[in-house]
Amino acid sequence: MSTNTHSRISTPAGPVPADSATWNRQRHSQMPSHRYRDAYSRVDVPLTGRDWPTRRLASAPLWVPVDLRDGNQALAEPMDPERKRRFFELLVRMGYKEIEVGYPSASQTDYDFVRLIAESDIARDDVTIVVFTPARRDLIEQTVDSIRGIRNSVVIHLYTATAPVWREVVLGRSRDELRELILAGARDVLELAGKLPNVRFEFSPEVFNLTEPDYAIEICNAVTELWDATAERPVILNLPATVEIATPNVYADQIEYMHKNLARRDAVILSVHPHNDRGTGIACAELAVLAGAQRIEGCLFGNGERTGNVDLATLALNLHAQGIDPMIDFSDIDEIRRTVEYCNRIEIHPRHPYVGDLVHTAFSGTHQDAIRKGFAEHRARAASEGRAESEVEWRVPYLPIDPADIGRTYDAVIRVNSQSGKGGIAYLLEAEYGIELPRRLQIDFARHVQRHTDATGGEATAAELWELFRTVYLGGADDPHAAALLAFDPRT
Repeated sequence: MSTNTHSRISTPAGPVPADSATWNRQRHSQMPSHRYRDAYSRVDVPLTGRDWPTRRLASAPLWVPVDLRDGNQALAEPMDPERKRRFFELLVRMGYKEIEVGYPSASQTDYDFVRLIAESDIARDDVTIVVFTPARRDLIEQTVDSIRGIRNSVVIHLYTATAPVWREVVLGRSRDELRELILAGARDVLELAGKLPNVRFEFSPEVFNLTEPDYAIEICNAVTELWDATAERPVILNLPATVEIATPNVYADQIEYMHKNLARRDAVILSVHPHNDRGTGIACAELAVLAGAQRIEGCLFGNGERTGNVDLATLALNLHAQGIDPMIDFSDIDEIRRTVEYCNRIEIHPRHPYVGDLVHTAFSGTHQDAIRKGFAEHRARAASEGRAESEVEWRVPYLPIDPADIGRTYDAVIRVNSQSGKGGIAYLLEAEYGIELPRRLQIDFARHVQRHTDATGGEATAAELWELFRTVYLGGADDPHAAALLAFDPRT
């Protein structure tokens, strides 16, 4: 076995736990895991009776993209005005009806973009504009100044971190002192914007998922009372998992606890804002909706601080794959991707759900064979029902949705390399050249393809397969013994 003298990896050499099963020989590692506390010792989760595990997703929540604010602040190069406008116009075209457009008191670019919305018609009448502000009067004044003249509905989003470590280490405030700071900010928002007829309010207790539940309830109820939340003018309470610290079921418990215990619940729009530090942002958001959330903040394809915000595209297309209208148009996902990559200056991973280059591609022989048979059955069923292929139920193996739904073709669904089998090879020759190979010929030709791909170590395109087929079975172009078409009868 080769060794790397410069490697810092230390193969676990501790004892095998005494209670391990005989088939599990994992050993204790040298990782300093003792430095961290589990979620239940960091925050109380008081919910005892759970309704969310018995519920099902039945409709789309209100999606609120925060790419222009939360996503933008996470970029090495924040968006310039042209990129912000291009991204905003994409979101509007896709059908988003509430969009967080910036942090007007944080940068002149954000302030100017809000003013552009006020002074132009780039926002359709039914789009609500969200602006973000901390609980400081001078910054709230600047935020309110930025929205003057906007004809659309506007949400002023006030936030303050409420978790113990943030209170003690970052803000240096006790629970009571922080409560007063938050309420002072909420009073300033009310004083400066409360009489504007098109303005509503939102409050986020940042790091909600690490905040004591009784304190989160106390603060949120105090804010909704001060703002006099009503069903006619509801307040958005946004509960962020600012840093993921637990399994998604814990976040669902926290959301359901708030859902069941908030005052003025019929005057509250319960919102969530999951991040993806543990890689479970999607699950957190979906379980939060089961637990009572009505609104989700996130970014297209999951941009955001550290490992990103929850991915609104994946969430929406997960609903689509369950037969639920996501209420957003993804019919040209590659145009969406190009715009997002241009604006963020970040490429999307080829394995990213739904949008990556390889998400509809099969190299494995068994997968290819199943997909090829699934396509054949799909076409036959559509023909037998006298309906278009795009209208019949989708049930092709290994493809959760029809790539055509999001503007993709079937060209890259099956690709051939050394892992591929006869089914994929036969599919490419039939799809590209109209050649249907008998089963025994598929088996024989697959052996030649296997030798070819093992030798080259790469992928074999349809053109390369056809050239190999001609060489093996038809002879080369200059071969006097090559098979040739001598005659045909068009009547047969």
